[in-house]
Amino acid sequence: MKCTNKKLTILLLVIVFSLFTGCGKTEIPFAYDPDYEVSSFRVSTEASAPVADAFAKDLCVVTGDINVDVGTVDMSQATAAGLFDLNNHEVLYAKNIHERLHPASLTKIMTALVALKYGKPEDRITVTDGVYVNESGAVKCGLEAGDQLTLNQALHALLMKSANDAANAIAIHIAGTVEDFADLMNKEAMAIGATNSHFVNPHGLTAEDHYVTAYDMYLMFQEAVKYELISEIIHKTSYELVYTDKNGAQKSNSLNTTNLYLEGTQKAPDQISVIGGKTGTTNAARNCLVLLSKDISGNPYISVILSSEERGVMYTEMSDLLDEIQN
Repeated sequence: MKCTNKKLTILLLVIVFSLFTGCGKTEIPFAYDPDYEVSSFRVSTEASAPVADAFAKDLCVVTGDINVDVGTVDMSQATAAGLFDLNNHEVLYAKNIHERLHPASLTKIMTALVALKYGKPEDRITVTDGVYVNESGAVKCGLEAGDQLTLNQALHALLMKSANDAANAIAIHIAGTVEDFADLMNKEAMAIGATNSHFVNPHGLTAEDHYVTAYDMYLMFQEAVKYELISEIIHKTSYELVYTDKNGAQKSNSLNTTNLYLEGTQKAPDQISVIGGKTGTTNAARNCLVLLSKDISGNPYISVILSSEERGVMYTEMSDLLDEIQN
């Protein structure tokens, strides 16, 4: 693909600037932009030798199905799935990896990522009326207007209990409105290359024009677990949420993981350790799961299943997928 004259001029100016910054290494990062060829590179100079590192240099890259017809993984009840070797940047399994699907509460991975990029764990959140979720059956932790809790606490409610009111509280605290926070989610998703996803809310309750792909979930989850706090939270099995109401009185809520591997009712394949992840379920999304796991040598993997028929079947499918790590 050829650059336009304007873009080529910009790139040449950047390289010339780099060459005259002296010895050592200078890096100029570009956020990912699908309409700008140069944006997917990081231009750097070292010993006066300019190089351009590909945006996807440290990513698993896949364009179509992988190992779907081999028969070692039964993914017949799921619409999309993927298994990613993070150390070797290799895709071990891929089914409909770029199909746009409802993510349900897997959305909250991106919510947590954006929250920690724009906020701090110790931030104090004062809950407003905008947190209320009226959808029947939606999971909530019971936040009310005037309640106060830290962003750290809200993230525990978000990622462990999958509380939709906690998602709204985080969004309003960070961006002022749920809509403005969704804009931030889309901006940050684009910056990490998740260009086939689009968000309109921070919780994942079904909405038009709200979707992800299995591949984009890998990109978002990989970026999210770079935050130590997110990695810690998704590994916990329980947490006591203690905060205050508008009058300063103490309130509490016992949170438990929704991840059946961590809960102990589902067993991962031998020599595979499930570090943690995020579950998601709605009528439109069906059953979804993203996991961070490690093999016996400590090598990390991300696995994703979107739109599986039934929760128990999804965990059987996920164990099948994790078993591919040892093959």
